Amino acid sequence: MTTQAAQQAAPQAAQTAQTTQTAQPVHRHGPRLPWAKLAPEVYKAMIALEVAAKKDLDPSLVELVKIRASQLNHCAFCLDMHVKDARAAGETEQRIYLLNAWEEAADFYSPKELAALALTEAITLLTEGFVPDAVYDRAAAHFGQAELAHLIALITTINAWNRFGVSTRMAPGQA
Repeated sequence: MTTQAAQQAAPQAAQTAQTTQTAQPVHRHGPRLPWAKLAPEVYKAMIALEVAAKKDLDPSLVELVKIRASQLNHCAFCLDMHVKDARAAGETEQRIYLLNAWEEAADFYSPKELAALALTEAITLLTEGFVPDAVYDRAAAHFGQAELAHLIALITTINAWNRFGVSTRMAPGQA
């Protein structure tokens, strides 16, 4: 390297070093707190809520909803679990992969599934502070009242599980 090239490279190297020093620390994921062991009564109540919520709902739909909410909530532990559960329930790889862009891949899902996914996003994100009437009405057109009540309970339950998983940094593949 010539002296001139070295002089030109030096400021760039210094800037790179400065950027590295000021960059956010690497976020280490790993378990923080074994919440289920420390609050077993809460864990048992969550299990009971989960069982009650998914009653009479299609197992494949249940997993699609759980995966989509877990994607939105960035819960790696739940994503890992529910992708495996979806496969075990007979869900296709293609539909699992496309779930993150379900609106653009609408032809891969039934109208009922699309309504459930829209409701999942509305309840999970609550971006407008409430579930829009159009989203609720779309779901109500595809689900009976009892089934819709269970779907809302399922969405609420997976959001609670996601928050336990994310806040305690539950690691994928580690139960």
